[in-house]
Amino acid sequence: MATGLFSSFPSSLPCRSYHPISLKKRPRRAFFIASSSTEGSGEDKKQSSGADDKSSFNPFGFVTDNPSSRSAIQLPESPAEDGNVGQMLYRIEDKGKDYGSYVKAGKLRWFVRETGSSNSRNGTIIFIHGAPTQSYSYRVVMSQMADAGFHCFAPDWIGFGFSDKPQPGYGFSYTEEEFHIEFDKLLSVLGVNSPFFLVTQGFLVGSYGLTWALKNSDKVLKVVILNTPLTVSSQLPGLFQKLRIPLYGEFTCQNAVMAERFIEAGSPYVLKLEKADVYRLPYLSSSGPGFAILEAARKANFKDILSRIESGFSSLSWQKPLLVAWGISDKYLPKAEAEEFQKRNPGAVKLDLLEGAGHMPQEDWPEKVVEALRLLQISALEEIWIAFNLLESL
Repeated sequence: MATGLFSSFPSSLPCRSYHPISLKKRPRRAFFIASSSTEGSGEDKKQSSGADDKSSFNPFGFVTDNPSSRSAIQLPESPAEDGNVGQMLYRIEDKGKDYGSYVKAGKLRWFVRETGSSNSRNGTIIFIHGAPTQSYSYRVVMSQMADAGFHCFAPDWIGFGFSDKPQPGYGFSYTEEEFHIEFDKLLSVLGVNSPFFLVTQGFLVGSYGLTWALKNSDKVLKVVILNTPLTVSSQLPGLFQKLRIPLYGEFTCQNAVMAERFIEAGSPYVLKLEKADVYRLPYLSSSGPGFAILEAARKANFKDILSRIESGFSSLSWQKPLLVAWGISDKYLPKAEAEEFQKRNPGAVKLDLLEGAGHMPQEDWPEKVVEALRLLQISALEEIWIAFNLLESL
């Protein structure tokens, strides 16, 4: 049985006869944004103002304060209809595996989403997610980029999503170096031998995508950054600060709604229940994902990582085209951070500001991300610029 926090609630299976749990909640204001676009464009999305009034203490606030969680934690009209975590898992266990399959690389099994084919005319894109989420966030972007002629892969990092979550010390210890080594093994198994386009987003393992690129610049054609900490001035979100506190971190990592809360806190939108289900599923299934993130967060030297990213992509160090597509409604990372990063290397870095998108643009507004990525092909001018810089460095 799952060990997440939902296990303590009598029911978590929504149905028409259920009523929301009667706990005092901090009020939130919300409204709908009208749009003619498809999923992710703002259609039928509730927008959260983030303005919370001070109210009486709510002991269950860590679970019920975000809207998608409140809709999942419910009480039935009669005890005989009581649901439990097992029933909830049965309802959602097949969700969220769009375009995905399992791939064995070395001793570890990865869950990898794939669209397009190896003979796609425009090349290969590898999409990297951040913590505490999963590659599910790229599903819409991947589908549309395949239609645009790209071969796309989006793996769940080891310890995240549907990939293996080994116990720390038994073949994998969740260090940056180990993530890089296993990522190299995965690329080899996937047959990604030619230089590819790398898209990365988010904290922790999202940053590891950038530090991998710095060590393997010959393997990438172009790097695209979606809302990832880029400078030493980046503030660490509260989630990762809590994970690093002894004992309190062990409690925090077993919050079954951790991922969806993190997404909503960094976005102007509220997740629909069917999407929130997928993000919470790994945490409901076992305690493994929580302890994996706990271990990764405690092993990471965030200041050192950001220092290497900040200096590594400076004008004197980085010689490949780099696109920063930035959701300007990000509540974790301000627009000023992307602008500061672009000024350090204006010759290589192009900045594309995405209005209406938050910390996860690929989830908030995938169409705008696709629009930015459609320009991924290396232009003739960029090829000349790369060749010139390579010759200059010899």
